[in-house]
Amino acid sequence: MWPASMIRARLLVHRAPITSATRIVAVIAKAIASFVRWVLGVAWWWFSYIDTQSTRLGGPNFSQIPINRAHCPVNDMFRDGFHQHAVHGGIAPYRPNSLDGGNSAEAGEADGAFIDVPLPVAGEKVRRLAASFDDHFSQVTLFVRSLSGVERQHLARAYTFELGKCYQEAIRVRQLQCLANVDADLCAQVAKGLGLTAPEPTIEPATDVRPSPALSQVGGTWPVTGRKIALVADADTAPALISEAKEAVTAAGMLPFVVAPAGGHLGDVVVDRTFLTAASIEFDAALLLAAPVPAPDADPTFDAKAGQSTDGKPVDPRVVKVVAEMFRHSKAIGCSPDAQPVLAAAGVPADAAGVVVGQPGESVEQLARLLTEHRVWDRFAAVPEEEPAGT
Repeated sequence: MWPASMIRARLLVHRAPITSATRIVAVIAKAIASFVRWVLGVAWWWFSYIDTQSTRLGGPNFSQIPINRAHCPVNDMFRDGFHQHAVHGGIAPYRPNSLDGGNSAEAGEADGAFIDVPLPVAGEKVRRLAASFDDHFSQVTLFVRSLSGVERQHLARAYTFELGKCYQEAIRVRQLQCLANVDADLCAQVAKGLGLTAPEPTIEPATDVRPSPALSQVGGTWPVTGRKIALVADADTAPALISEAKEAVTAAGMLPFVVAPAGGHLGDVVVDRTFLTAASIEFDAALLLAAPVPAPDADPTFDAKAGQSTDGKPVDPRVVKVVAEMFRHSKAIGCSPDAQPVLAAAGVPADAAGVVVGQPGESVEQLARLLTEHRVWDRFAAVPEEEPAGT
């Protein structure tokens, strides 16, 4: 039975009478056609349409829309999102938790909890998980041990940062216990950063995992098609130079974005971003065609960094900020000889890994080659590629 054919049946249980003045289309558009409500044991067939309902009706609370709302109270862990009508109390809607006394707790049979209807097949259909569902750590261990030394270091720092933002020590300790069950080295690094003692694992980390190169970004190469390149220029940059850079970027299959002090045009070249609107997160690499002086709308008080180069020539602080962030995020940076004051102002060594100084055509070619590796991994401090503990 196709879902649309259930609409008529669904309307039969609509709470309000449907009259000639009722907007039938509006009623149908909000109704969830689900004969699971009447025919027992067919939930396995219906799971994909529930996902469709969530999308079509704007979120997981589609069952709270009046036409779909159950006549009896429903106890679940949904708290936010569109169509949420209830006002819940407590801190943590999930279970188990240690913040809200274990609430919300699962409803028991006496509370009318949902149960699977047993059906005779070659036995009884019951809700039960395979033994492999008790394995919570081996896939994470596989991921950790498939990473390069640089990536493992980055992962440890990420865990340390995120858990450092958790102000309940009991939760930090519990998460360290999970990491101990994954990989001893990772747990030790994170524990050191948090100032805590690394716990002993409650289960032995998996030893039969085979690292997968597909889980690591280091060592692979990818197409550069569609990568976004910021071409930083100013009012004094020759339009011919900008056009040359744009053509080189386009020829490599990448997308050039001209970034300038103000919108409009630089000669016959259209400006795509301004210093005010450009952000480092937008771009995969940058090519500096000029060292822009602070524009009239630049405010060194708010646009950190200060934007003062070592040779005394001021540089627009917003450009300095973008370049400094891109360097910190290990993105490739190209620079024309006249734009080197930007590197100095951002504290970026001209001979650093992934920094290319030269004419636009040559720089774009080298940037494209660097982008095939996604990031400039050599910019990170050398990390030993020794075997992780437990292998």
